Amino acid sequence: MAEPGDGDLQPTHLPVLPASSPSVIRPQQTRLHRQVALLGEQLRSWADNPWRRLSLVLITGLGSFFFGGAVGMLTGALAYLDPLAALVCVVPIEISIRCRRWLMQRPQDRLTLQLVDAGRIGLLYGLLQEGFKLL
Repeated sequence: MAEPGDGDLQPTHLPVLPASSPSVIRPQQTRLHRQVALLGEQLRSWADNPWRRLSLVLITGLGSFFFGGAVGMLTGALAYLDPLAALVCVVPIEISIRCRRWLMQRPQDRLTLQLVDAGRIGLLYGLLQEGFKLL
């Protein structure tokens, strides 16, 4: 028999939200949230220079190419982590594809779109190159 305070009792009714309340509540504007937003704005203003933007996109593409090659090489050598490696590779690619449409609707933020595209293409190219090496 459950007694009060045991944690076994369930509430008899749940509070009902009024129909006029928004279904999505905005997060608090904490100091960390403001600093991350400020860092993004500083990066965008730094990358206004076309050469800096190009170097940032190239670094992202080459870094993801290296990551794709490393994942392909390690799973090819170990040969028992293939499903996990496939998941690690497919999930970021699929998420970046799904986010692309949302990023295309933000014309003021083309840097993020370019970085996501460069990362996705670099990862896929690194995986393909390692796959051809293993054939």
